[in-house]
Amino acid sequence: MDSGLATSNGRESRRFRVLLPLPLAPYDYRAPAEGIAVGDIVRVPLGRRQAVGVVWDEADPTAAGALPEERIKDIVAKVDVPPLTTPLRRFIEWVAQYTLSPLGAVLRMTLSVPAALEPERAHRGYVYSGTPPARMTPARARVLETAAAGPIRSKAALAESAGASAAVVGALIDQGILVAVAMPAPQASAIDPERAGPQLTTAQRTSVAKLLGDIQAGGFHATLLEGVTGSGKTEVYFEVIAAALRRGRQCLVLVPEIALTAQWLERFEARFGARPAEWHSDLTAAQRRRAWRAVADGRARVVVGARSALFLPFAELGLIVVDEEHESSYKQEEGVIYHARDMAVVRASLGEISVVLVSATPALETVVNAASGRYDRLDLPDRHGTAELPTIAAIDMRNERLPATRWISAPLAAALAENLARGEQSMLYLNRRGYAPLTLCRACGHRLACPHCSAWLVDHRLLGMLQCHHCGYTAATPIECPSCHARESFAACGPGVERLADEVAALLPTARVAVAASDTIDTPARANALIERIVKREIDIVIGTQIVAKGHHFPMLTLVGVVDADLGLSGGDLRAAERTFQVLVQVAGRAGRALHAGRVLVQTHDPRHPVIQALLAGDRERFLAKEADERELHQLPPFGRLAAVIVSGPDEREAAAFARRLAQVAPREAAGVRVLGPAPAPLSLLRGRYRFRLLLMAERGIKVQPIIADWLDKAPLRRHVRVQVDIDPYSFL
Repeated sequence: MDSGLATSNGRESRRFRVLLPLPLAPYDYRAPAEGIAVGDIVRVPLGRRQAVGVVWDEADPTAAGALPEERIKDIVAKVDVPPLTTPLRRFIEWVAQYTLSPLGAVLRMTLSVPAALEPERAHRGYVYSGTPPARMTPARARVLETAAAGPIRSKAALAESAGASAAVVGALIDQGILVAVAMPAPQASAIDPERAGPQLTTAQRTSVAKLLGDIQAGGFHATLLEGVTGSGKTEVYFEVIAAALRRGRQCLVLVPEIALTAQWLERFEARFGARPAEWHSDLTAAQRRRAWRAVADGRARVVVGARSALFLPFAELGLIVVDEEHESSYKQEEGVIYHARDMAVVRASLGEISVVLVSATPALETVVNAASGRYDRLDLPDRHGTAELPTIAAIDMRNERLPATRWISAPLAAALAENLARGEQSMLYLNRRGYAPLTLCRACGHRLACPHCSAWLVDHRLLGMLQCHHCGYTAATPIECPSCHARESFAACGPGVERLADEVAALLPTARVAVAASDTIDTPARANALIERIVKREIDIVIGTQIVAKGHHFPMLTLVGVVDADLGLSGGDLRAAERTFQVLVQVAGRAGRALHAGRVLVQTHDPRHPVIQALLAGDRERFLAKEADERELHQLPPFGRLAAVIVSGPDEREAAAFARRLAQVAPREAAGVRVLGPAPAPLSLLRGRYRFRLLLMAERGIKVQPIIADWLDKAPLRRHVRVQVDIDPYSFL
């Protein structure tokens, strides 16, 4: 319950700065001399309403610019939840300063569940009073028998268990035959760190020993745990989680795709006897409330979650694990723009705890930090048990001469047929959702585009619509071309995973095929269902996007075909080669993870490309060294600093004019800094706003935030123009 704390005249009081989860600076409020402390979550008046905020620090009423006492309002009440810890408050401040975001906007990511700050409502269940109704029916008899047998159930659960309608239960409640009682709160199974884990290899034991030493020593430690796909990295950090739990600390595991954690959750439950708390966007409002409260009061001992879980109010955080740390999906691209991997290291540093970065293909930034000694480095060079790495071969598509409507080469088709005949499973990888990436008119060449974005509409046959993958706009394929008015003239161009499924069906009509993309596998439940079907061998061929490349273990999946290995290498993105190499290694790692040998066939039009050559040779170190040399030569990250400034507005001329104004006052004379642009963004129209980009490049040791803040102050914003700053950009769209 909230405790009223408003002060009255004549009582001794103190002045505090309260930070609200709004893009505002902290406001001063008054509180009694006792009963309020820094970190407390409180209710305060804000205009004509009340708002919830955090007591950020104590205010000095004598400071310059301080409001007079008569203008200071009282804190209304203290909210009955644990206070935010000092490391978390310092972390929120650090993120705000680093990303140039309002402090309150970062706090909003922690206070993201307003319902969790309200008193928990008592849940009612119903029990049989013992007095039979005047008229007994079979349905009523079933309800009363179920209620008498227990346990206490809600109205809906009682009706479902008894096989009766809600109206029958409601009538018994109205007559007093069923009486309401408080339902006990559900108790989660306890996670047991003492349960025995699997037998570890020598390399695993060596890694565990080092990481356990860090936990026992206390303090900040950052470690890169790398190892080939299937080497048992998860079992290593499970042992570290167990050690942290034994010391009474909470643990956070960040994962890039929460919808695909089904097998991970099963492994965790097998190891610890219970599942961890989950944190992701697919949770219901009630589940989010329970999870937030359990984290805040320390009942949730282990949390697995997406990037936003990093801002949860842990009471006793002692370990952070970032699984698949190389994944670009850890970068938040809207609102407060941050990279969860990097911010995880910061949170661990401020909290003086350990952070473990896990990957088979670590990011170049992480590799450089490990090489420089900023991070420790552990390696698992071999697959666990008797499994061996798959063989990898390239198929030169220049020699295949496929017709325009086919994308599976003869060697890959033959391999799929052989695998099917042996009763083994195959996977085809193509990082394109939908049926076709482009639809155009055969008569005049008109391309169907999104009216709100500078992007083509993607044909989704399974959904029965055209869709923009940037803003979500959908439309039916028009009967008539809007340009030349030709009827039924539109043709799908290029392949997506749905079109590949059609081609496989034509080649292998007896094969059982499933398509896995974020359009179809968009919730944990759907992911679980797909994984279960694959494990039960109800699917012969999985056709998927990048969503299938991560972390899965399917014993009978022995063939992986990469349909277009060149797809990610175009576009001028500075990380294009690195990301392509990472995803190809990850998807190749799905093959041959158990007793059966695996093989990978890579279709490419450029078999001599360094990425393809590194993949075929299994020479990651040589590839990374070459990539590092290229970036260092041009002072690109991690050997230089980048910051993007994106100007947008509903009026193209107004946005362009403001971007030019920013360029005129850019810090071109600062030593070690230069500004490029403005130029129209590659995605120049997004959600109805025209976009222009400027790029600040700086030497590695330069702190770019104060430079950018001073720069933006020289060009006051116009009414409809928005400026977004992206420190360390990952996307250049």
